[in-house]
Amino acid sequence: MNKYLHALASVFKTPELKRKLLFTACIFFVFRLFAHIPVPGVDIIKLRNLFAQSEFLGLLDIFSGGTLVNFSVMAVGLNPYINASIILQLLTVVFPKLEELQKEGEYGREKINQYTRLLSLPLAAVQSMGMYALLRNQGIIGVLSPITLLSFIATMTAGTVLLMWLGELISEFGIGNGISLIIFAGIVGRLPVMIGQTASIVSGELIGQIAIFAAISAAVVAAIVFINEAVRQVPVHYAKRVRGNKVFGGATTYLPLRLNQAGVIPIIFAVSIVLLPQLLGQFAQGIPNPAIAQAARTLATTFDAQGVAYNLVYFILVIGFTYFYTAITFNPQKISAEIQKHGGFIPGIRPGSPTANYLNYILTRITLAGALFLGAIAIFPTLARLITGISALTIGGTSVLIVVSVVLETVKQLEAQLVMRSYEGFLK
Repeated sequence: MNKYLHALASVFKTPELKRKLLFTACIFFVFRLFAHIPVPGVDIIKLRNLFAQSEFLGLLDIFSGGTLVNFSVMAVGLNPYINASIILQLLTVVFPKLEELQKEGEYGREKINQYTRLLSLPLAAVQSMGMYALLRNQGIIGVLSPITLLSFIATMTAGTVLLMWLGELISEFGIGNGISLIIFAGIVGRLPVMIGQTASIVSGELIGQIAIFAAISAAVVAAIVFINEAVRQVPVHYAKRVRGNKVFGGATTYLPLRLNQAGVIPIIFAVSIVLLPQLLGQFAQGIPNPAIAQAARTLATTFDAQGVAYNLVYFILVIGFTYFYTAITFNPQKISAEIQKHGGFIPGIRPGSPTANYLNYILTRITLAGALFLGAIAIFPTLARLITGISALTIGGTSVLIVVSVVLETVKQLEAQLVMRSYEGFLK
């Protein structure tokens, strides 16, 4: 503990790191300030009741940084930016030009970031229109004139642009990944509200269940840290090469294959599909046709968040999307070609196709462990309610995964900064 406190004190003794931390804190303050500036004309009480009934909207609120439930000027949040990032990452597999651009170092990353920002604008406008349609259907907002509706959409889109700008300021002048930290700040900012609501509901007879829930939560956090840091190291040897009077190669290194290659993306994909019936049920409440409305309500009831069908489909989708996203982001054929190009080989494995098959063999098996873990994290709220019997404690596994991942990433960046300045780091 003294070692960690000493390392933390070393951060504040370094003027540059201290300035970065203070700048990040100031951006957090600005973000939380805008998060409480509401859009006029919205019935906040009805809106919160709607969010209490829809887990899909609750997920959107997570990625908006907690601004959607208050319907602030940042209500759309970072969802368009996240969707644009995922779309561009998938498009790199389809369009070779994007893949080549991704390999061009800092210039390529900057161009892709620019494309992501431009794609976020129409996505934010479309999401704003969909949000208005949902709110009007639920009687939370009245019918707007074309000019007022255009102003509404422009305000929501501008809020998304402001959030992206704040995140990029943190990435450039602060500590850590700015977009991730904005989401992290929104989740952490909601914790006092969630704890207060739980304390007002839970009686003294449930202290034992709360203790069990706290123990399970601690175990989940420890498991997330373990899985995020777990790496399968594949040894790679490089043969010696003689050029003139110089000898190159002859070194041994490792190819790190992470147990969780996909991060939180498979959960985002899966929950967007499995919660779609509930969202359709919300839209169908205002449909005059009783047969269609009844069918939508039946579908929403079948996929209730507490039901077996919802959690089973959710679990299977997370596993499937984990393999899908891992296959997109990690290509064994390309990795094998790069190793062979630089004169490397895996001991006991021939270069070329045998190396690609070997990497695919390893990746398939370690991805299964990561996919099962992500599936368990996805349905963690339901499991926790079944074990403890406390329905008030609804901490989402996705939220915990995001918070822990962002903390680990930020700590590693602080560690790197301290190592550069010859300080003892956090993780040693």
